[in-house]
Amino acid sequence: MQHWAPSGTTTLAAVIGDPVRHSRSPAIHNAAFRALGLDWSYVAFEVPDGGAAGAVAAMRALDIRGLSVTMPHKAAVAGLVDELTDVARRLDAVNCVRWEGAALVGDNTDGAGFVASLADAGVSPADRRCVVLGAGGAARAVVLALAGAGAASVAVVNRTASRAHDAARLAGAVGSVGGDAEIAEADLVVNATSIGMGDSGEFPLDVGLLGDATVVADLVYQPLVTPLLAAAVARGATTVDGLGMLVHQAAIASESWTGVAPPIDVMRAAAVAG
Repeated sequence: MQHWAPSGTTTLAAVIGDPVRHSRSPAIHNAAFRALGLDWSYVAFEVPDGGAAGAVAAMRALDIRGLSVTMPHKAAVAGLVDELTDVARRLDAVNCVRWEGAALVGDNTDGAGFVASLADAGVSPADRRCVVLGAGGAARAVVLALAGAGAASVAVVNRTASRAHDAARLAGAVGSVGGDAEIAEADLVVNATSIGMGDSGEFPLDVGLLGDATVVADLVYQPLVTPLLAAAVARGATTVDGLGMLVHQAAIASESWTGVAPPIDVMRAAAVAG
């Protein structure tokens, strides 16, 4: 296999965040670029909190053609680009920046990536009673996407009621604040908290509330099979791991930069390999 190396004509894309050196995004995107035969390279830039303005200015000055944005810069970048997509405007958060002519456009591909990961598992949110655990940035993106995909209801469960209300409002008429009763009746439960990450062994809910007809999705992907997903499988539920959202949101971003749909299987294999 021929070794690829960047040259003076290589097009650059990047991710900014803090921390970001652990990110799987360079492996995922570079695998897609190589599979497509594109002379592109994707790198990670560690940008401390407060440094987003300089990073966006560098994108303009250096003609970086694609930018991924992770914590803690998603809100700041939303105020620095020239235009926002409707989704990014409603979330007030940007995870992907692309060029459209001479303008930088901020988008948020998290929710669309999540819905695409459900489709991989043969699951559609349409007409389903959905529960989202958490009210942070990822949860908000999922709430908005589920409502847009035709969910019958989207209940947000969060320890802080005010944050749950704010997230639920993104779902419009089908949004509400929920609790154990909504979890017990849900067709789809999504863990958008960090509970279950690493070796914590914790659960973000009472797993006894889950039925065998429930679809359980976890946005945590390290470990790939979280304690929640393992418990859901034991109860006969269908499960969706967090790697699918990571890969699909990256694929949507990549296509917006290059104009070419990347191979999902190649990107997922690169994500698994780390």
